[in-house]
Amino acid sequence: MTDKEWEARQKTRQLEMEAVSKALAVLSGDDAHDLFTRTFNPALLQSGTAAHSERRNQASLLLSLAAQRLHNPRLATLAYQVKMDAFTRVKKAIDDMIAQLIKQKEDEIRHKDFCIDEFNANQLQTEKKEREKSDLIAKIQSLTSTIKALAEAIDTLQGEIKEMQVQLKRAGEDREKQNKEFQMTVADQRETQKLLKAALGVLQDFYSKAAAAMLQKKQEPVGPPPPAGFEAYKKSSASGGVLGLIQQIISDAKAMEAEAIRSEEDAQKAYEDFVKDTNLSIEAKSRDIINKSESKAKAETDLVEQKENKEGVMLELEQLSNYNAELHQSCDFVLKNFDLRQTARDEEVEALRQAKAILSGAKFEEFLQKSA
Repeated sequence: MTDKEWEARQKTRQLEMEAVSKALAVLSGDDAHDLFTRTFNPALLQSGTAAHSERRNQASLLLSLAAQRLHNPRLATLAYQVKMDAFTRVKKAIDDMIAQLIKQKEDEIRHKDFCIDEFNANQLQTEKKEREKSDLIAKIQSLTSTIKALAEAIDTLQGEIKEMQVQLKRAGEDREKQNKEFQMTVADQRETQKLLKAALGVLQDFYSKAAAAMLQKKQEPVGPPPPAGFEAYKKSSASGGVLGLIQQIISDAKAMEAEAIRSEEDAQKAYEDFVKDTNLSIEAKSRDIINKSESKAKAETDLVEQKENKEGVMLELEQLSNYNAELHQSCDFVLKNFDLRQTARDEEVEALRQAKAILSGAKFEEFLQKSA
């Protein structure tokens, strides 16, 4: 775009130069000079001396040559004014143009320095903001991962607590069933012992009475023999085994009762330990959930803040980019053509000073050789 603009400027300046040259040719002709002499005040058109007229022509020629070399319409216009205007007005015009060119040169130097400084500052700020952007993106990614990990950990802990609560409920139900079975076992064994003790008492009472009766019969006088078909009554030989068996069953029942009591105590202790350990684990996991929830909330707050900071940095980067584009529009032409424009402006100033020197009496030939 800058190259096209520069080409358009060059083309426009060339066309302007051609137009000014044609206009000068028309206005510098003999007919035009005679017309101007008759129309305007002769005091304003000529100095009254041939030397002044010659210097005027020489200065005009010098400016025309410089205008052609530099493609500068202003010098061409001034070359014509040198022929037409009074010395005082021409010199003042030259001085004004020199001052204007020097000011333009200084302004362009300041503009160049401004552009370089602003480009450098813009680049440094852009690099700084790009680093901030990268840091913020890394923080956002880290916070996002942290929040995700904390959420998963909280879900896992909640699932573990729920499972432990289910296990506690099942353990309580199992303990209740075991206790009922224990109660039934103890009751059965105790009832068995009660019944067997009652039976044992009956048998023991019977056999003790039978033994006493037999002893008494032995002490009485012997009577007639028993009738045919009857034998003498004797104590059953199995009675001792029955009594012993019943006693053994009673002992087994007591042992079973004691074993059931021990098993119940062990089961109850194991259940209580399980409940205690499980509750402690639930409390620890609940505290862990609270801590992780607080960390997650803080991370979410930080994430919102970092996202806002990132948006702010992105906006600043956009503004820096827009300003960089504005700088290019304002500075590219100046920076690209700075040396050329400065040289052309210096030559233009030198040509003006030479023209003024000629008007003041300097020798034309020296400046003509320099211009060539």
